[in-house]
Amino acid sequence: MIPRFLEAADGRRIAYHHTEGSGPTVVFLGGFRSDMSGTKALFLEDWARKKSIGFLRFDYTGHGASSGKFEEGSIGDWARDAEETINQLTSGSRILVGSSMGGWISLLVASRLGTSIAAIVGIAAAPDFTEDAMVANFTNQQRVDLEALGHVDVPSDYSDEPYRITRRLIEDGRNNLVLRTPLQLPFPVRLLHGSEDHDVPLSVALRLLDHATGPDLRLTIVKGADHRFSEPENLALLADTLESLLTDCPLGNQG
Repeated sequence: MIPRFLEAADGRRIAYHHTEGSGPTVVFLGGFRSDMSGTKALFLEDWARKKSIGFLRFDYTGHGASSGKFEEGSIGDWARDAEETINQLTSGSRILVGSSMGGWISLLVASRLGTSIAAIVGIAAAPDFTEDAMVANFTNQQRVDLEALGHVDVPSDYSDEPYRITRRLIEDGRNNLVLRTPLQLPFPVRLLHGSEDHDVPLSVALRLLDHATGPDLRLTIVKGADHRFSEPENLALLADTLESLLTDCPLGNQG
């Protein structure tokens, strides 16, 4: 399926697929270097279409079919992409589904979109990962290279080529940390996390729960699930979680 493009005033072209439907629009926010054609995004699109529920998936700049180079992007850029895309393509209430980095992006977007956010579902959510997972684990040589060269290349289990981590990504990440001050989440939050997730430790989800305050915060730990959280039983749980939210969340009947 050929994506449509949102043309931003500054020349950015954000690729997206938007399915019209009733109730809150479900918005999928992908992970670091992921695109909108992943297993979870396509599963949710199919699920939403069958339920006649509005659904939006898109690529951040530098990801997938969108314009830009990945190495030039940062957390703040991708949160801006998300905010602008959601605002321009959807209306009414929204349920944000954030996978890995998308969990961080969803928290940033929710703080800006206010009462239009009906709920957040985090799948292996990774808030503040640039500081707590990257910088915290850099070797002394990597820290030197980051300062001297402006970037460092790190191996990845998801690519044959190393990921280039830039100084701008790290510095911008510090400007967007969400777990350093109290985090108010005045809507239902559902965190789904696999016990075999070796990329985002369960301690991150527990820290998020401890740090946040809100009326309805829940963490579901799935034994045996890994970071991808894409096995059939994982996807079924994701669908069940969303269906429960659509039934119970305060904004569930608003379009």
